[in-house]
Amino acid sequence: MQAAAAVQSVAAARPVQAARLRPRQFASPAAQRRGCRQLAVSVRAEAWAPPTVADAKLKFNGAFKKPLPAIYSTVVQELLVQQHLFRWNKQYQYNEVTALGIVSIFEQVLGGLPDAEREAVFDAFINALQEDPKQYRKDAAAMEELARGKSEVAPDASGDKVQQALAAVAAKEGKFLYTKFFAVGLFRLVELTGSKDPKSLTTLVKALGLSQERVNADLMTYKGVLSKLEAAKEIMKEFMAREKVKRAEREAEKAAKAAAAAEKANATADSSA
Repeated sequence: MQAAAAVQSVAAARPVQAARLRPRQFASPAAQRRGCRQLAVSVRAEAWAPPTVADAKLKFNGAFKKPLPAIYSTVVQELLVQQHLFRWNKQYQYNEVTALGIVSIFEQVLGGLPDAEREAVFDAFINALQEDPKQYRKDAAAMEELARGKSEVAPDASGDKVQQALAAVAAKEGKFLYTKFFAVGLFRLVELTGSKDPKSLTTLVKALGLSQERVNADLMTYKGVLSKLEAAKEIMKEFMAREKVKRAEREAEKAAKAAAAAEKANATADSSA
């Protein structure tokens, strides 16, 4: 009886002993807080998983399968990489002025392509960034129309679409995610007003709280790209013209040889008769 009682006593004591040990297995409050922070960081990292540059290129090439001439392909691929990095920056926000800049760039860079092909390239480009090409065109057209009716452009939150878009940038107070595409859009707005005064762009850039040096540098780079592209187009035209002449000469030579061979065959036939 005493042995049975001892066994029961030990068995009853075990759960109590286990229950007393469990709290010691938990981490300290500080460690628990560190664990929660690490988990939160991990969850945020998993939630923010933007596509890679390779993904964007793959999507573009999948949408536009026709090979572009090298002088266009190089520029388009560079623009895609640049805008992809801007597009997936956490500070990125769609802006109508940037839309105008991108549409203007494509009109100038791909000006040598047929309209339908240029539009197809643009659609593939914007879709690769997971944005809407129709929205870009619509906003760019609206900005152009409004700018043409002005003598100058300036930010105004209570004004029209152009002024509101500029005011939204000015309200960022230097925290706006500036891009070279936005700079081209600004330049295009000033250009559309018909202003010939260089100070017009300077005044606008200052009102938006942007760096004048950076805007000027980006516009100079863009103009340099256009100049090189135009030079490349001229070289390509000359090359195509030379090739056309050579092809005509080869075809004429081939036709002459065929005629000579036919004449010889006819002469042989006549002598045999």
